[in-house]
Amino acid sequence: MPVATTRRLGFLGVGWIGQSRLDAIAASGHAEVGAIADPALPDALDSLDELLEEDLDGIVIATPSALHAEQAIAALERGLAVFCQKPLARTAAETRAVVDAARRADLLLGVDLSYRHVEAFRAARAAVDEIGELLAADLVFHNAYGPDRPWFHDPELSGGGCVIDLGTHLVDLAVWMLDLEPETVTSRLWGEPVEQVATAELDRVRLACSWNLHAGAEAVIEASFYGADGGVSVRNVGGSFYDFRCDRLRGTERETLVEPPDDWMGRAAVEWARRVAAGERFDAREAAEYVRVAELVDRIYGR
Repeated sequence: MPVATTRRLGFLGVGWIGQSRLDAIAASGHAEVGAIADPALPDALDSLDELLEEDLDGIVIATPSALHAEQAIAALERGLAVFCQKPLARTAAETRAVVDAARRADLLLGVDLSYRHVEAFRAARAAVDEIGELLAADLVFHNAYGPDRPWFHDPELSGGGCVIDLGTHLVDLAVWMLDLEPETVTSRLWGEPVEQVATAELDRVRLACSWNLHAGAEAVIEASFYGADGGVSVRNVGGSFYDFRCDRLRGTERETLVEPPDDWMGRAAVEWARRVAAGERFDAREAAEYVRVAELVDRIYGR
Protein backbone atom coordinates (compact mmCIF):
# COMPACT_ATOMS: atom_id res chain seq x y z
CA MET A 1 0.00 0.00 0.00
CA PRO A 2 1.38 3.46 -0.91
CA VAL A 3 2.66 5.53 2.01
CA ALA A 4 1.29 9.06 2.33
CA THR A 5 3.92 11.74 1.82
CA THR A 6 3.71 15.52 1.72
CA ARG A 7 3.25 16.69 -1.87
CA ARG A 8 4.09 20.02 -3.44
CA LEU A 9 1.17 21.54 -5.30
CA GLY A 10 0.89 24.43 -7.71
CA PHE A 11 -2.10 26.74 -7.81
CA LEU A 12 -3.16 28.28 -11.11
CA GLY A 13 -5.55 31.17 -10.48
CA VAL A 14 -6.22 32.40 -6.96
CA GLY A 15 -9.41 34.42 -7.13
CA TRP A 16 -11.75 33.85 -4.21
CA ILE A 17 -12.45 30.22 -5.18
CA GLY A 18 -8.83 29.41 -5.95
CA GLN A 19 -7.66 31.10 -2.76
CA SER A 20 -10.22 29.23 -0.64
CA ARG A 21 -9.05 25.88 -2.09
CA LEU A 22 -5.42 26.83 -1.49
CA ASP A 23 -6.17 27.77 2.13
CA ALA A 24 -8.13 24.56 2.76
CA ILE A 25 -5.42 22.31 1.33
CA ALA A 26 -2.64 24.15 3.17
CA ALA A 27 -4.55 23.90 6.47
CA SER A 28 -5.18 20.17 5.96
CA GLY A 29 -1.48 19.29 6.04
CA HIS A 30 -1.84 16.89 3.09
CA ALA A 31 0.27 19.10 0.82
CA GLU A 32 2.37 22.22 0.80
CA VAL A 33 2.01 25.22 -1.48
CA GLY A 34 4.86 24.82 -3.96
CA ALA A 35 4.07 27.70 -6.32
CA ILE A 36 1.31 30.08 -7.38
CA ALA A 37 0.60 31.44 -10.86
CA ASP A 38 -1.75 34.37 -11.26
CA PRO A 39 -0.92 37.40 -13.43
CA ALA A 40 -3.00 39.61 -11.13
CA LEU A 41 -0.67 38.98 -8.18
CA PRO A 42 2.66 40.84 -8.03
CA ASP A 43 4.59 38.07 -6.25
CA ALA A 44 3.16 35.13 -8.24
CA LEU A 45 4.28 33.46 -11.43
CA ASP A 46 2.64 34.81 -14.57
CA SER A 47 1.61 31.68 -16.46
CA LEU A 48 0.98 27.96 -16.52
CA ASP A 49 4.21 27.48 -18.48
CA GLU A 50 6.19 28.98 -15.62
CA LEU A 51 4.26 26.91 -13.09
CA LEU A 52 5.07 23.70 -14.99
CA GLU A 53 8.79 24.44 -14.62
CA GLU A 54 8.48 24.17 -10.83
CA ASP A 55 9.11 20.95 -8.87
CA LEU A 56 5.50 19.93 -8.27
CA ASP A 57 3.38 16.81 -7.78
CA GLY A 58 0.02 18.28 -8.75
CA ILE A 59 -1.82 21.41 -9.77
CA VAL A 60 -5.08 23.08 -8.73
CA ILE A 61 -6.78 24.96 -11.59
CA ALA A 62 -9.18 27.84 -10.89
CA THR A 63 -9.23 29.81 -14.15
CA PRO A 64 -12.00 30.73 -16.66
CA SER A 65 -13.81 27.69 -18.05
CA ALA A 66 -12.46 27.99 -21.60
CA LEU A 67 -8.94 27.34 -20.30
CA HIS A 68 -9.64 24.30 -18.13
CA ALA A 69 -9.27 21.48 -20.65
CA GLU A 70 -6.11 22.79 -22.30
CA GLN A 71 -4.47 23.59 -18.97
CA ALA A 72 -5.45 20.27 -17.39
CA ILE A 73 -4.08 18.29 -20.34
CA ALA A 74 -0.82 20.27 -20.31
CA ALA A 75 -0.35 19.54 -16.60
CA LEU A 76 -1.20 15.85 -16.93
CA GLU A 77 1.22 15.47 -19.83
CA ARG A 78 3.95 16.97 -17.61
CA GLY A 79 3.25 14.31 -14.97
CA LEU A 80 1.12 16.34 -12.55
CA ALA A 81 -2.10 15.22 -10.90
CA VAL A 82 -4.91 17.73 -11.53
CA PHE A 83 -7.75 19.20 -9.49
CA CYS A 84 -9.94 21.51 -11.60
CA GLN A 85 -12.82 23.84 -10.91
CA LYS A 86 -16.08 22.80 -12.55
CA PRO A 87 -16.82 22.53 -15.36
CA LEU A 88 -13.80 20.42 -16.25
CA ALA A 89 -14.40 21.51 -19.84
CA ARG A 90 -16.98 23.28 -21.99
CA THR A 91 -18.22 20.16 -23.80
CA ALA A 92 -18.26 16.40 -23.47
CA ALA A 93 -15.65 16.10 -26.24
CA GLU A 94 -13.25 18.35 -24.31
CA THR A 95 -14.01 16.42 -21.12
CA ARG A 96 -13.17 13.11 -22.80
CA ALA A 97 -9.86 14.58 -23.98
CA VAL A 98 -8.89 15.50 -20.41
CA VAL A 99 -9.97 12.10 -19.09
CA ASP A 100 -7.97 10.37 -21.83
CA ALA A 101 -4.89 12.38 -20.87
CA ALA A 102 -5.32 11.41 -17.20
CA ARG A 103 -5.75 7.76 -18.18
CA ARG A 104 -2.62 7.76 -20.32
CA ALA A 105 -0.59 9.39 -17.55
CA ASP A 106 -2.24 7.26 -14.82
CA LEU A 107 -2.69 10.37 -12.68
CA LEU A 108 -5.46 11.32 -10.27
CA LEU A 109 -7.97 13.73 -11.83
CA GLY A 110 -10.32 15.62 -9.52
CA VAL A 111 -13.12 18.06 -10.29
CA ASP A 112 -14.61 20.48 -7.75
CA LEU A 113 -18.10 19.01 -7.75
CA SER A 114 -18.33 20.26 -4.21
CA TYR A 115 -21.91 19.39 -3.26
CA ARG A 116 -20.96 15.71 -3.07
CA HIS A 117 -19.04 16.70 0.06
CA VAL A 118 -21.90 18.47 1.88
CA GLU A 119 -23.18 16.43 4.82
CA ALA A 120 -26.82 17.17 3.94
CA PHE A 121 -26.41 15.80 0.42
CA ARG A 122 -24.49 12.78 1.71
CA ALA A 123 -27.36 12.02 4.09
CA ALA A 124 -29.85 12.37 1.24
CA ARG A 125 -27.85 9.98 -0.93
CA ALA A 126 -27.95 7.36 1.81
CA ALA A 127 -31.72 7.89 2.30
CA VAL A 128 -32.48 7.55 -1.44
CA ASP A 129 -31.88 3.81 -1.08
CA GLU A 130 -34.70 3.65 1.51
CA ILE A 131 -37.50 5.49 -0.30
CA GLY A 132 -38.40 2.78 -2.78
CA GLU A 133 -38.93 3.17 -6.51
CA LEU A 134 -38.21 6.72 -7.61
CA LEU A 135 -41.37 8.48 -8.77
CA ALA A 136 -40.01 12.00 -9.25
CA ALA A 137 -37.09 14.24 -8.39
CA ASP A 138 -36.76 18.03 -8.41
CA LEU A 139 -33.37 19.75 -8.43
CA VAL A 140 -33.17 23.54 -8.41
CA PHE A 141 -30.41 26.16 -8.30
CA HIS A 142 -31.45 29.80 -8.69
CA ASN A 143 -28.75 32.42 -8.13
CA ALA A 144 -30.43 35.79 -7.62
CA TYR A 145 -27.25 37.66 -8.55
CA GLY A 146 -25.49 35.77 -11.31
CA PRO A 147 -21.79 36.02 -12.14
CA ASP A 148 -20.14 39.42 -12.47
CA ARG A 149 -17.18 38.46 -14.70
CA PRO A 150 -17.73 39.29 -18.40
CA TRP A 151 -16.37 35.94 -19.60
CA PHE A 152 -19.32 34.12 -18.03
CA HIS A 153 -21.55 35.79 -20.63
CA ASP A 154 -19.38 34.89 -23.63
CA PRO A 155 -20.38 31.42 -24.90
CA GLU A 156 -16.94 30.79 -26.39
CA LEU A 157 -15.28 31.41 -23.04
CA SER A 158 -17.88 29.88 -20.74
CA GLY A 159 -19.46 27.11 -22.79
CA GLY A 160 -22.92 28.40 -21.84
CA GLY A 161 -24.83 30.23 -19.15
CA CYS A 162 -26.64 29.09 -16.03
CA VAL A 163 -26.78 25.44 -17.16
CA ILE A 164 -23.03 24.90 -17.32
CA ASP A 165 -22.48 27.15 -14.29
CA LEU A 166 -25.22 25.92 -11.93
CA GLY A 167 -26.93 23.08 -13.77
CA THR A 168 -23.66 21.12 -13.81
CA HIS A 169 -24.00 20.75 -10.03
CA LEU A 170 -27.59 19.55 -10.38
CA VAL A 171 -26.76 17.02 -13.09
CA ASP A 172 -23.82 15.78 -11.03
CA LEU A 173 -26.02 15.30 -7.96
CA ALA A 174 -28.50 13.30 -10.05
CA VAL A 175 -25.72 11.12 -11.48
CA TRP A 176 -24.10 10.61 -8.07
CA MET A 177 -27.28 10.01 -6.09
CA LEU A 178 -29.39 8.14 -8.65
CA ASP A 179 -26.82 6.72 -11.08
CA LEU A 180 -28.84 8.65 -13.64
CA GLU A 181 -28.62 7.55 -17.28
CA PRO A 182 -31.83 8.95 -18.82
CA GLU A 183 -33.31 7.72 -22.07
CA THR A 184 -34.89 11.10 -22.84
CA VAL A 185 -33.73 14.66 -22.21
CA THR A 186 -35.88 17.67 -23.03
CA SER A 187 -35.06 21.26 -22.17
CA ARG A 188 -35.93 24.92 -22.63
CA LEU A 189 -33.41 27.75 -22.36
CA TRP A 190 -34.06 31.48 -22.29
CA GLY A 191 -31.59 34.34 -22.66
CA GLU A 192 -28.90 35.79 -24.91
CA PRO A 193 -26.01 35.50 -25.59
CA VAL A 194 -26.07 32.72 -22.99
CA GLU A 195 -29.11 31.36 -21.18
CA GLN A 196 -30.23 33.08 -17.97
CA VAL A 197 -33.03 30.60 -17.18
CA ALA A 198 -33.28 26.91 -18.03
CA THR A 199 -35.50 23.93 -17.30
CA ALA A 200 -34.95 20.31 -18.25
CA GLU A 201 -36.51 16.90 -17.78
CA LEU A 202 -34.30 13.83 -17.70
CA ASP A 203 -36.79 10.98 -17.50
CA ARG A 204 -38.38 11.49 -14.04
CA VAL A 205 -35.82 14.06 -12.91
CA ARG A 206 -36.70 17.74 -13.33
CA LEU A 207 -34.05 20.45 -13.25
CA ALA A 208 -34.32 24.23 -13.09
CA CYS A 209 -31.59 26.84 -12.79
CA SER A 210 -31.18 30.55 -13.38
CA TRP A 211 -29.18 33.70 -12.92
CA ASN A 212 -30.72 36.98 -11.71
CA LEU A 213 -34.14 35.51 -10.95
CA HIS A 214 -36.40 37.45 -8.56
CA ALA A 215 -36.01 34.68 -5.99
CA GLY A 216 -36.64 36.69 -2.83
CA ALA A 217 -33.29 35.48 -1.46
CA GLU A 218 -29.68 35.24 -2.55
CA ALA A 219 -30.19 31.66 -3.69
CA VAL A 220 -32.77 28.88 -3.91
CA ILE A 221 -31.09 25.46 -3.89
CA GLU A 222 -33.04 22.21 -3.58
CA ALA A 223 -32.71 18.51 -4.31
CA SER A 224 -35.86 16.54 -3.48
CA PHE A 225 -36.47 12.87 -4.24
CA TYR A 226 -39.88 11.23 -4.00
CA GLY A 227 -40.20 7.45 -3.89
CA ALA A 228 -42.97 4.90 -3.47
CA ASP A 229 -42.05 4.46 0.22
CA GLY A 230 -41.10 8.00 1.21
CA GLY A 231 -38.91 10.90 0.23
CA VAL A 232 -35.87 12.94 1.13
CA SER A 233 -35.19 16.61 0.53
CA VAL A 234 -32.20 18.94 0.83
CA ARG A 235 -32.81 22.70 0.85
CA ASN A 236 -30.66 25.71 1.53
CA VAL A 237 -31.47 27.58 4.73
CA GLY A 238 -32.36 31.26 4.71
CA GLY A 239 -31.31 31.79 1.11
CA SER A 240 -27.73 30.84 1.92
CA PHE A 241 -25.28 29.42 -0.63
CA TYR A 242 -23.59 27.44 2.16
CA ASP A 243 -26.14 26.22 4.75
CA PHE A 244 -28.22 23.12 3.98
CA ARG A 245 -30.79 21.01 5.80
CA CYS A 246 -31.72 17.43 4.91
CA ASP A 247 -35.19 16.11 5.80
CA ARG A 248 -36.61 12.60 5.54
CA LEU A 249 -40.20 12.74 4.24
CA ARG A 250 -43.03 10.39 5.23
CA GLY A 251 -46.53 11.39 4.17
CA THR A 252 -47.18 14.79 5.73
CA GLU A 253 -44.33 14.48 8.23
CA ARG A 254 -40.66 15.34 7.99
CA GLU A 255 -37.68 14.38 10.14
CA THR A 256 -34.53 16.48 10.04
CA LEU A 257 -31.45 14.35 9.43
CA VAL A 258 -28.81 17.06 9.02
CA GLU A 259 -28.80 20.78 9.66
CA PRO A 260 -26.12 23.49 9.53
CA PRO A 261 -23.46 24.48 10.27
CA ASP A 262 -21.22 22.40 8.03
CA ASP A 263 -17.81 23.66 6.91
CA TRP A 264 -17.75 21.90 3.51
CA MET A 265 -16.36 24.44 1.06
CA GLY A 266 -12.85 23.05 0.64
CA ARG A 267 -13.55 19.36 1.23
CA ALA A 268 -13.39 18.22 -2.38
CA ALA A 269 -9.96 19.81 -2.84
CA VAL A 270 -8.69 18.49 0.49
CA GLU A 271 -9.87 14.96 -0.33
CA TRP A 272 -8.08 15.10 -3.70
CA ALA A 273 -4.90 16.34 -1.99
CA ARG A 274 -5.13 13.51 0.56
CA ARG A 275 -5.46 10.96 -2.21
CA VAL A 276 -2.52 12.43 -4.12
CA ALA A 277 -0.44 12.24 -0.93
CA ALA A 278 -1.47 8.60 -0.54
CA GLY A 279 -0.21 7.81 -4.03
CA GLU A 280 -3.58 7.18 -5.65
CA ARG A 281 -3.63 7.12 -9.44
CA PHE A 282 -6.24 7.42 -12.20
CA ASP A 283 -9.76 6.48 -11.03
CA ALA A 284 -11.71 5.09 -13.99
CA ARG A 285 -15.09 5.11 -12.20
CA GLU A 286 -14.85 8.77 -11.23
CA ALA A 287 -13.61 9.73 -14.68
CA ALA A 288 -16.54 7.97 -16.31
CA GLU A 289 -18.91 10.03 -14.16
CA TYR A 290 -17.20 13.27 -15.22
CA VAL A 291 -17.85 12.28 -18.84
CA ARG A 292 -21.45 11.25 -18.13
CA VAL A 293 -22.20 14.60 -16.46
CA ALA A 294 -20.69 16.48 -19.41
CA GLU A 295 -22.67 14.38 -21.90
CA LEU A 296 -25.91 15.16 -20.09
CA VAL A 297 -25.10 18.87 -20.01
CA ASP A 298 -24.48 18.66 -23.76
CA ARG A 299 -27.88 16.99 -24.22
CA ILE A 300 -29.58 19.78 -22.26
CA TYR A 301 -27.94 22.23 -24.65
CA GLY A 302 -29.00 20.11 -27.62
CA ARG A 303 -25.36 19.56 -28.62
